[in-house]
Amino acid sequence: MENKEYGQIKISEDVISTIASLAASEIEGVAEMSGSITGDIIEILGKKNLGKGVKVVVEENKVYIDLFILAEHGVVIPDVAWKVQENVKNAVENMTGLDVKQVNLHVQGISFKKENVQENIQ
Repeated sequence: MENKEYGQIKISEDVISTIASLAASEIEGVAEMSGSITGDIIEILGKKNLGKGVKVVVEENKVYIDLFILAEHGVVIPDVAWKVQENVKNAVENMTGLDVKQVNLHVQGISFKKENVQENIQ
């Protein structure tokens, strides 16, 4: 929350998680964001969960982000992780003006594309 001459500005954690999710998804090698059971149920009910796979904690003007992703098969995970962390930090800081202190990346699994799996079977 930021105090300005005309009042306060508070950016919702949902907004920050949406920004972080979109920024992470832009990186080549990220197959998808890995959601929780609750998030998956929300999607089954037909609602788009743009903050899927993101946990955000805001303390004063400091932001701590945890991302849960599935990586594409064959990528170098540390390289992808570094790019994701950098892109998420830059996107959140540029769009919100908040200070991102941590972007913790949790690789929950590997995604195999259907065509790769079929090529390996033959």
